[in-house]
Amino acid sequence: MISVSEAKKIISESVSSLQAVSLLLHESGGLMLADDIYATTDIPAFPQSSMDGYAFSFEGWKQNKRLKITGEVAAGSNQTFELAPENAVRIFTGAAVPAGADTVIMQEKVQVENGELKIEDEGLKEGNSVRPKGSEIKAGVLALEKDNILSPAAIGFLAGIGITKVKAYPNPSVSIIITGNELQQPGKPLKHGQVYESNSFALTAVLRQLRIENIQLLYATDKPEIVIDTLKKALNQSDVVLLTGGISVGDYDFVLQAASECGVKKLFHKIKQRPGKPLYFGRKDSKLVFGLPGNPSSVLTCFYQYVIPALGKLSKRRNDLHTIKAPLAKTFQKNTGLTHFLKGFYNGKIAMPLDAQESYRLSSFAKANCLIQIDEDITSLNEGELVDVYLLPQ
Repeated sequence: MISVSEAKKIISESVSSLQAVSLLLHESGGLMLADDIYATTDIPAFPQSSMDGYAFSFEGWKQNKRLKITGEVAAGSNQTFELAPENAVRIFTGAAVPAGADTVIMQEKVQVENGELKIEDEGLKEGNSVRPKGSEIKAGVLALEKDNILSPAAIGFLAGIGITKVKAYPNPSVSIIITGNELQQPGKPLKHGQVYESNSFALTAVLRQLRIENIQLLYATDKPEIVIDTLKKALNQSDVVLLTGGISVGDYDFVLQAASECGVKKLFHKIKQRPGKPLYFGRKDSKLVFGLPGNPSSVLTCFYQYVIPALGKLSKRRNDLHTIKAPLAKTFQKNTGLTHFLKGFYNGKIAMPLDAQESYRLSSFAKANCLIQIDEDITSLNEGELVDVYLLPQ
């Protein structure tokens, strides 16, 4: 067995990003940008009013004081003309300020009498309420650097400067292989010796939480030829394969054999931790294979600790669990030799280990918002001692 830190190091060194792809802008949300993007035009492309009011020449107003209103300019109007110094026009938010005008006064600070504009703003300055041409960005300027997340704001910004396509690192495709003769689908009656299958539901939910939607579900009974054929299919269709169950050394555990038969190179098998000791990780070319233990708590613990960082490296995104130091809420004791990941609840001040820590029990995991790490060389901790706490995505 290897340590938790060794396993994480092996995964980190074995995974590189997927090839960037060209996507329509509206398809790229949440992905990592692969190329620098430059503006192709000034934004705004013309001097623009930032409010409803009146546009005029500041110097013309200083000389004339009263200005004749000669028309109006609505947002979106493509009318072009030059405003005389003694005139003003009604203008609306977002409209192009006409040539000859350089200032806008809000409608609340004027009086209109007999078609003339009287301005009542002692603090008025030249250029008020006018967005200069190119004030958002100028043509040829770097708009967004590569290796930036395409957040909603970034998507909106790029759309606002006329961008329709980007190159980005895609999310990986994932196949989930559920193994085990004892499994029954929820909603159907349980026969003697059967248990309801839950791992596909939990894994699909957490993958979608990570914005991964290309998910294939496959099922394999405990026969070596079926596990082998199912794994071959998964490797052909997905970047990442997650197998649940069949990874120990029992008479009906065939994942190791299947991985070997399919040409997967084993990088490690078994970690000094609880739960999830039998975890397997291998690679075939650029395809990643994780053999997750079958017990539901082991599956999720291993996913959070090992699969999430690998998925992040594939898409060039940092999506590891946020880790903090927090005081332990009560004393804890264990044997040396295994790192423990305890299902816990962090209330913003202390981390409380929950009951029902057994690897087959999900009732406590359903209430947990964190995993509490107790290192392998530690045998006891007192209340109030600091521990590493992994905050789970909610």
